[in-house]
Amino acid sequence: MALGQSGTGATQVVPEVHKILDNMKYEIAEDLNLGVHQGSEDYWGEVSSKNCGRVGGTMTKKLVKLAEQELVNGKKA
Repeated sequence: MALGQSGTGATQVVPEVHKILDNMKYEIAEDLNLGVHQGSEDYWGEVSSKNCGRVGGTMTKKLVKLAEQELVNGKKA
């Protein structure tokens, strides 16, 4: 598989960010007491779809907030 591609064929815009986003995902899951942690080989089979969505939604909110702060600080998107 080519660098920057996932198994779905979707290309990541910035492949180097994967580890940062992964850390964020597990930090949020821990905050929500979902019982998954890094090193669990990404097995989330015991986590409900609703809770997985909560993790993704929280990640999106944090990333939008970060982007808004960058724009306010004069950095271009």
